[in-house]
Amino acid sequence: MTMFGYRLPAMSSLLLWGLLWEIVGQSGLTFFVPPLSEVLGTLFEILGTTAFQKALFETAYAFLAGVFFAIAIGIPTGILMGKSRLLDELLLPWVNVFLSAPLTALVPVLMVLFGFGMKSIIITTTLFAIWIIILNSRAGVRQINKSLVEMAHSFGASPTDAFFKIYFWAALPEILGGVRIGIIRAVKGVIIGQLLISIVGFGALFELYSANFLMGHFWAVLIVLFALAFSISEFLAYLERRVSYYAAKR
Repeated sequence: MTMFGYRLPAMSSLLLWGLLWEIVGQSGLTFFVPPLSEVLGTLFEILGTTAFQKALFETAYAFLAGVFFAIAIGIPTGILMGKSRLLDELLLPWVNVFLSAPLTALVPVLMVLFGFGMKSIIITTTLFAIWIIILNSRAGVRQINKSLVEMAHSFGASPTDAFFKIYFWAALPEILGGVRIGIIRAVKGVIIGQLLISIVGFGALFELYSANFLMGHFWAVLIVLFALAFSISEFLAYLERRVSYYAAKR
């Protein structure tokens, strides 16, 4: 089954919800939900504006930087936790605490420590994404067949070789699953950071449009944000399916 065939039910669901949105908007039941056709028309109007392009660049920069650090730190940490029982016992309680804690409450602390600029927004984005990446990487390593590791050691593989050639690739399906969920959480983190720390990027547009009751503009920006998050998530889900044979090889 192809990728597009696999996602056909999901696309049909989106079309159904879009139709429902249009009906509710045209009925005039609430001012806060304009018709979808009006929102899409507004979207095409603002796409070429300098304000939107600047906001898109600022949001994309903070998002990509935060996701990069979450992946670069989270995957090695999770793999090491899966390998080392001592490290796992030291770090796992903290990872679970931060994963379940309301991270929005930490934003004022980050503002005090790192200021009101882009650095705090990137750190907020990283904190939203990193914990699930660590846990999934750890889970992937703990499911690896021990015979693979023993075989690598018997052939004289160094710890670095084992890390990159055994642990990483064998745990790749779970790692990709963690990255996919982490990216979805990172979208929430970057918007919260841009709303609470420094009113920039899409956060500034949300603040401006909601304050002036420009709900068509508000929903247009929100659609762009959802579309970007959905596209990245679906691409990673596709990669998960492509590498799923690693799970069977273990």
